[in-house]
Amino acid sequence: MSPARIPGIRRLFPSASAAESIRIGAILRKETVGGVLLVALAVVALVWANSPWAESYFAIRDLEVGYEPWHLRLSLGAWAADGLLAIFFFLVGLELKREFVSGDLRRFSTAVVPIVAAVGGVAVPAVIYLAVTAGYAEAASGWAIPTATDIAFAVAVLAVIGSHLPSALRIFLLTLAVVDDLIAIGIIALFYTETVEVVPLVLALVVIAVYGLIAQLYRRFFHMRPTAAWLVLLPIGVIAWALLHASGIHATIAGVLLGFTIPVLHRKADRGAEAGPGLAEVFEHRFRPLSAGFAVPVFAFFSAGVAIGGPDGFVSAFSDPIVLGIVLALVLGKPLGITAATWAITRVRRVDLDPSLRWVDIVGVGVLAGIGFTVSLLVAELSFAAGSEAHDHAKIAILAASVVAAAGAAALLGVRNRRFRRGDASRSQDE
Repeated sequence: MSPARIPGIRRLFPSASAAESIRIGAILRKETVGGVLLVALAVVALVWANSPWAESYFAIRDLEVGYEPWHLRLSLGAWAADGLLAIFFFLVGLELKREFVSGDLRRFSTAVVPIVAAVGGVAVPAVIYLAVTAGYAEAASGWAIPTATDIAFAVAVLAVIGSHLPSALRIFLLTLAVVDDLIAIGIIALFYTETVEVVPLVLALVVIAVYGLIAQLYRRFFHMRPTAAWLVLLPIGVIAWALLHASGIHATIAGVLLGFTIPVLHRKADRGAEAGPGLAEVFEHRFRPLSAGFAVPVFAFFSAGVAIGGPDGFVSAFSDPIVLGIVLALVLGKPLGITAATWAITRVRRVDLDPSLRWVDIVGVGVLAGIGFTVSLLVAELSFAAGSEAHDHAKIAILAASVVAAAGAAALLGVRNRRFRRGDASRSQDE
């Protein structure tokens, strides 16, 4: 008897998620533009860093600005990694809270599959990396580099080759990436914090609490007046970010914590057909263009510029266990971990795939998730000393693996997309 006919079996992302499918479709369209910009600026940086004018690129990236007494005299590259990415992580915080409060992740039956899949997609690449780099002490700190998925880059690829792929697959990809981001945030906070200054940390948490209290009490005010968030919440958020930066915890975590404080639902008195989306969704709509169209691409520009040293330098880099570990972990480990974990949890929980999906589609999403890029580059910055060979080789590996994963996913999902397109055309003719 097939799983679909077993009494009591449940569907992964059932048709009841139609509203969620529409909302996620809108997010994917916005992320697509950001993904294209991200790739474009990363290519510009890589070409510039390996051109005769490379010194000017590194001079701009390493230019320091800021107020030293507040420990905020940082290079432009550091400002992009610590500051601009906080905007990206703020959106991650909003999306995570919305998913767990009113999205598909609020139900354990649908949340458990992408959560377990994301855990598999983190654990297996980390194990592969550590196995390949075993015996190289310097490499050990980079174990988390291949655990992340770049949703903007992945969505850009999906948009190009996946116009007819089922909405259930798109929901699975985005939900998986959201949980993946949550795990990456935890890894950064737990494993990449060397020392913690208690006083700035406590002050940061107090400021974040004040930020959240204001957002909760005046949610209708911020909902109705778009400029209010810039004039009231932004200055408070910047103070929280600066204090968390001074505490020793990576400042991007401030973005997540601030995002968590934004209310998802309306108050009971304000609910109704005319109330519209909650404040978290409104903020997503307002600030996603800033993240996808500016913050993440600028970070990619300052982070992706690596001096490869020509074809010989690129080839020699692949003799480094760090490079081999990252490439194998992202290209092979991600699809293996995601597919195996998804298969295991669907068997244990008696959850069947959506009727429109096949296991090859899950494999395709796993390959697509091997595009590490943004968060992987951030973790590489935290893992190895800037300018070191390990630091540069890790970035070369991330770029190479992301290209291979994108090409592999395009080939696999492109075949599936053509099949779905033929099916849609046949149904249209029958109607």
